[in-house]
Amino acid sequence: MWSDIIQIAVFCLLVVALTPLIGGYMYRVYQGQRTMLSPVMLPIENLIYNVTGVNRTGGQHWTRYAACVLAFSAASFLLLYAVLRLQHLLPLNPTNMPPLSSHLAFNVAVSFLTNTNWQSYGGETTMSHFSQMVGLTVQNFLSAGAGMAVAIAVIRGFVGTQVKTLGNFYVDLTRSVLYILLPISILTALFLVYQGVPQNFSGPVAVKTLEGADQVIAQGPVASQLAIKQLGTNGGGFFNANSAHPYENPNPVSNLLHLLTMLLIPAGLFYTFGKMANDLRQGWTLHFAMGAIFILAVGLVYWAEMNGNPLFASLPVDQTNGNMEGKEVRFGVGNSALWAVATTATSNGSVNSMHDSFTPLGGMIPMLLIQLGEIVFGGAGSGLYGMLLFVILTVFIAGLMVGRTPEYLGKKIEAKEIKLSMVALLPVSIGVLCVTAFV
Repeated sequence: MWSDIIQIAVFCLLVVALTPLIGGYMYRVYQGQRTMLSPVMLPIENLIYNVTGVNRTGGQHWTRYAACVLAFSAASFLLLYAVLRLQHLLPLNPTNMPPLSSHLAFNVAVSFLTNTNWQSYGGETTMSHFSQMVGLTVQNFLSAGAGMAVAIAVIRGFVGTQVKTLGNFYVDLTRSVLYILLPISILTALFLVYQGVPQNFSGPVAVKTLEGADQVIAQGPVASQLAIKQLGTNGGGFFNANSAHPYENPNPVSNLLHLLTMLLIPAGLFYTFGKMANDLRQGWTLHFAMGAIFILAVGLVYWAEMNGNPLFASLPVDQTNGNMEGKEVRFGVGNSALWAVATTATSNGSVNSMHDSFTPLGGMIPMLLIQLGEIVFGGAGSGLYGMLLFVILTVFIAGLMVGRTPEYLGKKIEAKEIKLSMVALLPVSIGVLCVTAFV
């Protein structure tokens, strides 16, 4: 028990310690300041702008910025859909995987486009190496980068005065991928390979188990996809068993790395927000508010899973280790509870245990985090601007209660801002209710 608590405490302290490092670095990247990677990345960045014709100094009105986001997303969807539908004709398909059906390819493309993390396929039995690497992994970078770019544009709108432009979407996207997502993913992938995660283009291997049975073990470019799926809060997995698979998550060290990369960018963006607002207290206030909810959620899930189901207390089984149903022995209750909260709080979607095997209370907390809109740090970019919508509503309601004109960061919050906030918040609830009623 105490070892679990210590591991959870160490993880939380690491997140807090890394927040100003990654948050300050992202601030310098998006402000166009020189960083330690500039000597390497700046020539590549300039080359991309020259080839694509992007004006790095020209800003975009919010309507043009939004149009670019939608246009880029549409192009990404079409490219990924084509890769999935044509994977039998493309290289790096050692097991001769057939093309995905039209409805499954559509489902997967939409999921990875929107960072929804819905995985309706078995990775090693459905996707070729090309689809995993060029299709899904690339889209993991692009969807996370787009989310981060939108978050930065929202921050600029919040902190600016007389704002007419929100920056350039393609510049923000390029910097997100080149300076933040790509270098961290490379380091993470290399460390995962060091821990035993495969990274090759080989086909499956047939082996004999200790019992003498035949078993086919899939492999491929696993580490590279895992790194960005966690860092970009994309979820999913190379294997159907996801992060419970020993090739994706070999040991507690790799488990800790996965967890840290899940929260690294979402937590850091709150610090970036404080820096861009010239008021770090705002960023830390939001960070610690989310952190408090996160720690409370972990504590409740851990308590529920350690106590297990009281209806089973009279059975002749070992109750000292808590509810181990659906959990990996190498992670135990502590790391399983921590992962369940981290993945649902950040909209990541990956798992290292079976959530439907949790106790009723232990399974309720992840569901509650999802229903909150995944704002307890939330996804890469989406968590920050999702939280800011709730901040607007909170400040507005609090202002009405005390009889003062609601203001946030020196700007008045009036009917227009509230209407726009509700337009952003209500469609999810309305969609859930309508689909539920239809089904």
